[in-house]
Amino acid sequence: MTTISHSLMRFRSLILSTLLVLCLLFPTSQVWAKRPPETRNQEKIQISQDMHGRDLSGYEFIKVDLRGIDLSETDLTGAVFNNSLLEGTNLRSAQMKDVLAYSTDFNGADLRDANLTNALLMESSFTDASIEGADFTDAIVNRIQLKKLCSIAEGSNPSTGVSTSYSLGC
Repeated sequence: MTTISHSLMRFRSLILSTLLVLCLLFPTSQVWAKRPPETRNQEKIQISQDMHGRDLSGYEFIKVDLRGIDLSETDLTGAVFNNSLLEGTNLRSAQMKDVLAYSTDFNGADLRDANLTNALLMESSFTDASIEGADFTDAIVNRIQLKKLCSIAEGSNPSTGVSTSYSLGC
């Protein structure tokens, strides 16, 4: 047996021993797995102009044009919007808790009375959006957009009772 082969066998043995010790020291009864993106939302949804009141919780909208669509009173809890266009979209009274909206255009959208609690709204824009009564409690919004939203914040959310201004931390 060569010196290199002997060294590799010792190294492999050391790695296996270390893994065994780690497994014994840090046992776990839970196993975690993520579903790959290509298997999510296997059932396709047909987007129409009137999506009012639908359950779209957990759906992913990646680079989707939803301009002018009626999503009022829709359950979008946990939905993902990535580089999507929601310009002029009706999201009035929509449930948008835990939404992830990265670089999404909400310009001119109707977000009145929407619940955006815990939403991650990084790099998203809200120019001319209607936010009266929207609840942004614990939402993450870029500082520049936050200033714009605070300047127009009015009303309280009818479901949560939280004022828009307070929820934005204005």
